[in-house]
Amino acid sequence: MTIIASLLRNAQLPDSPTERLDIELLLAAALGKSRSYLHTWPERIVSSEAAETFSGYLARRRAGEPVAYILGQQGFWKLDLEVAPHTLIPRPETELLVEAALERVPARPARVLDLGTGTGAIALALASECPAWQVTALDRVPEAVALAERNRERLGLFNVHVRLSHWYDAVAGERFDLILSNPPYIAADDPHLVAGDVRFEPSSALVAGQDGLDDLRVIIARAPDHLSPGGWLLLEHGYDQALAVRELLTQHGFIEVASRLDLTGHERISMGRLPC
Repeated sequence: MTIIASLLRNAQLPDSPTERLDIELLLAAALGKSRSYLHTWPERIVSSEAAETFSGYLARRRAGEPVAYILGQQGFWKLDLEVAPHTLIPRPETELLVEAALERVPARPARVLDLGTGTGAIALALASECPAWQVTALDRVPEAVALAERNRERLGLFNVHVRLSHWYDAVAGERFDLILSNPPYIAADDPHLVAGDVRFEPSSALVAGQDGLDDLRVIIARAPDHLSPGGWLLLEHGYDQALAVRELLTQHGFIEVASRLDLTGHERISMGRLPC
């Protein structure tokens, strides 16, 4: 007979930087309960089936697989999103894009474009906060488009339209008040690509040429053709790329160019406004 407290006490994930949190999330999922349940009812008996499921989850996590992929879900902003190995796992630093967008564009009717939407995290977060916005979410990976659409349907966000597109290709001739993107921005030879959770994420959503700026260059160069006068472009990028991104924005005619720090003190997003 196994009880919850015993499983929590004996489980180990020594290579995880969030060991205790990972263990609790995996056990709660195996039981079909919340994390708070584990601490409220530590003496509850765990069925052999649930214990076996938990053991399997631990084995996958020890092999390095991200908890989000094991459980098939990840929280972002105020939403619970389905995730899968053909998309990036939404991360807290990307919420900076959502915050910056809400600060810069009034909560009136507006057209918004999310490039490389993946799970739909950015687009869905903005749509949930601003029902008057019409948000277009694009991705070039059919599986990602299907996943973002499932998230949209489950959340009931009818002001989001998910479409298949390589960057701006599907919105030729259209203009938006706000364009956002968390594009690939890791250099091809970056050692982080073979370490930690990133090993399990799709390289097509991570790598952007030798300096990590290839996709950012394309997005910035083509943005003026798709922004309304006075519209904003907001971009996530690598911790050491802010200066290069600001220079690209300035070169392509953007004003009010600036960057913002993430919680670790790195310049994580940069932005600029198209002149009126």
